[in-house]
Amino acid sequence: MTDTDDALEQISRAAAELVPALTERLAQHGLGEIEVWHGSLHLRVVAGPSAPTPAPVQQAGGAGQPETAQGAVSSAPTVASIGVSSPAVGFFVYADGLGPGQSVTKGEALGHVEMLGVRHDVRAPRSGTVRHLVAETGEAVEYGQVVVELEAAGGGR
Repeated sequence: MTDTDDALEQISRAAAELVPALTERLAQHGLGEIEVWHGSLHLRVVAGPSAPTPAPVQQAGGAGQPETAQGAVSSAPTVASIGVSSPAVGFFVYADGLGPGQSVTKGEALGHVEMLGVRHDVRAPRSGTVRHLVAETGEAVEYGQVVVELEAAGGGR
């Protein structure tokens, strides 16, 4: 089996099994998106901006362009996001009340990384809206690991 066949098999399996299960979980918990990584498969299911049903989006092996579950290239516009990374190795803790859809201003504390009893603040590099909480509270994180994704104010970078 070639790498291409393997990638197509992963996409087919994701479309048949993972997307419906993640879509159900998305609706059940009222989430805006769910992201899963399994091996080289990166799958993100996102609720549409005005549609009540989620629109599945997936990417296989970091190919670069989002694909729908059927394998066609998505024509939906993408929103510019900014990854906010960890300033240190340690355990990440979100600021109280931080969640998707919340507006933040430049310099606002998004949380902190605790390393050997020392807190390293994670602050918003610019104003925007919290798009996605990438790490879990209490999760061990590496230096430079993205912990929060922001949508830039005004939609640009």
